Amino acid sequence: MNFSGLLFMLLLIAAAVLVLLAALYFLLLIPRFHSPDCSALLGRFYAHRGLHNLNEGIPENSLKAFRLAIEKGYGIELDVQLSADGIPVVFHDATLTRVCGVDRRVNELTLAELKALSLGGTEERIPTFREFLELVDGRVPLIVEIKMEKWDPRIPEAANELLKDYRGPYCIESFHPGALVWYRKHRPDVFRGQLCTNFNKEHMNRSPAYFLLGKMLTNIAARPDFIAYNWKYRNDLSRRICCGLYHALPVAWTIRSRQELDECRKDFQLFIFEGFEPDAGK
Repeated sequence: MNFSGLLFMLLLIAAAVLVLLAALYFLLLIPRFHSPDCSALLGRFYAHRGLHNLNEGIPENSLKAFRLAIEKGYGIELDVQLSADGIPVVFHDATLTRVCGVDRRVNELTLAELKALSLGGTEERIPTFREFLELVDGRVPLIVEIKMEKWDPRIPEAANELLKDYRGPYCIESFHPGALVWYRKHRPDVFRGQLCTNFNKEHMNRSPAYFLLGKMLTNIAARPDFIAYNWKYRNDLSRRICCGLYHALPVAWTIRSRQELDECRKDFQLFIFEGFEPDAGK
């Protein structure tokens, strides 16, 4: 084989490899195509950790913040993780430092110990997930984030134990695709979403695992119904493919002003907000 023939053969091989890699990329991104009905979740803005304002004595993920969101007619986004004794509680951070001023992890303290802590120096306490659901009682739709730093099936199991008989509209989401896989296997009737961002640009984690997660290449296993993405990186190619080509529901987090809302309104259908109040019921 002469040089030109060899070069042509190498180019053909390279082209074939690129086509195969592209096909694999599109395959790994596939969400769930036949989703459960989500109509009850649509047409709302979702208050991020409730309608909170610490300057007014309303801390995030508090019953007070949730009551205010309900009164204003907003949907609610909240976070669920486990106490040391396995009780689902509503709290965002893995540690208690920022919100409660205690240098411990949430999963290191029992419910009784957590209940002794103040949220942001107020009289509000960390609510249990059961208390939260009893408060809302189906009046507004919910986006329930399953908090998992590492795979722990007890967390989705415990959340589902309370949600399985809940009559109000809700969906679940998580950064950890394992939570979605759990719901895919055990509760396929629940609308589920992959939380995501550009981890590299966020400078959160540059590991290969987070690169795969940031590009949503775990969708092949998790099969999300919606993609909840950091709105600042809405032009990410993987997000565009999932929501544009494959028609996964696009959800934006976290919108912090009317200007930001106007800027990204055309790219998303649901909006998680904080720090201002968009019009309720839209």
